[in-house]
Amino acid sequence: MKKSVVVVGSVNMDLMLRCARLPAPGQTVQGGDFRTVPGGKGANQAVAAARLGAPVALIGCVGTDGFATQAIAALRAEGIDLSHLHRAAQHATGVAMVLVEDSGENSIVLAAGANHALDVAHIDAAAAVIEGAAVLVCQLETPLAVVERAVAIAHAASVPVLLNPAPAQALPDTLLQRLNWLVPNEGEAALLAGVPAGCAAGPVADAAALAQALHRRGASTVLVTLGARGVMLADARGSTHHPAVPAHAIDTTGAGDCFVGALAAAFAQGLSLAAALQLAQRAAAYSVARPGALASMPRRTDLQPLPGALTAPIITAR
Repeated sequence: MKKSVVVVGSVNMDLMLRCARLPAPGQTVQGGDFRTVPGGKGANQAVAAARLGAPVALIGCVGTDGFATQAIAALRAEGIDLSHLHRAAQHATGVAMVLVEDSGENSIVLAAGANHALDVAHIDAAAAVIEGAAVLVCQLETPLAVVERAVAIAHAASVPVLLNPAPAQALPDTLLQRLNWLVPNEGEAALLAGVPAGCAAGPVADAAALAQALHRRGASTVLVTLGARGVMLADARGSTHHPAVPAHAIDTTGAGDCFVGALAAAFAQGLSLAAALQLAQRAAAYSVARPGALASMPRRTDLQPLPGALTAPIITAR
C-alpha cells in the first residue's frame, strides 16, 4: 500500500532573532536571542509529516556551503529520504531572515538561493518516487514550473496533491483543478481569489467566501487557515468553520507548515478529512506554544496532553 509523503519544496537556513516588537520602516529595535536553524517550507513540512509517523521523501536543492551541511544533517536525523535533494555548487543555500516578537508574531524575508536551481529535469528524475507516493506536497518557494511538473506527474498517476500556495502568487486554473487540497492562509487565499490587498482580515464569513471562490476555480477541497480563528473548509458539500485548539502562542514561525505536514501525514495514513483536520489543528496548537520552526514540530506522543476533542464544525454555507 502507498504510504509515503513526497515533498517537493524548499530547504533554507533560518536566521532567527527575537525582539520585543517588530521594527517599523526605518526603525532600529534591540534584539535578543539569535539562532541559526534549518528550515524552509519544504523542510518544515517534511519534518512535520515524518515526526507524525509518515515515511517522507524530500525533493529539493541546497548549496555546497555550511548551511547545506547543517540542514542535511538535521533532515537525515529525522529519517527523511534525501535521495533527490540536490546540491548546486553555483548557488548558496536559501536563507530566511526571521524576526520574532514577544507576542509570537513574526516577519520573514527570504533569499531563495539554491531553491531556485531546482528544475523540471530534477522532477523528471524523481518521477517514480512521485508516482509511488500516497500524497504529493508542494509549496511555492521553488519555481512554479517545477511545481506544475510535479503536480502533472502525480495527477497522471492518480496520486493526491496538496498545495500550500506560499509565498502567494497568481496560479492558473489548470493547476488548481489538479489539486485535492489547497491550503492557503487568509492573505494567500485573498490574492488567489483576486481580493485587493488588506481586505482579507475580516470575519469568518469573508473567509468562507474566499474558500468557496477557490473551490469554484477547481481545487477539490480548500482549507483556509485563520490562525487563532481556526480553519475554513470548502468543498462540494459547502463550507464549514472549524475552531482552533486553544493555545498560548509564543512563536508562530512554522505553524502553517506544521499544519500542512500533519495533514499530509494523516492522509498518507488513511485518516478521513475530519480526523486529519483535527490532528493538524492539534499539531499547530502545539507548535505555536514553542519557539522555532523545526524544533516545535510535534511527535504523536507530544499531542496526548492536548484537548482530545475540538468544538464541532459550524456550517456557514452550502
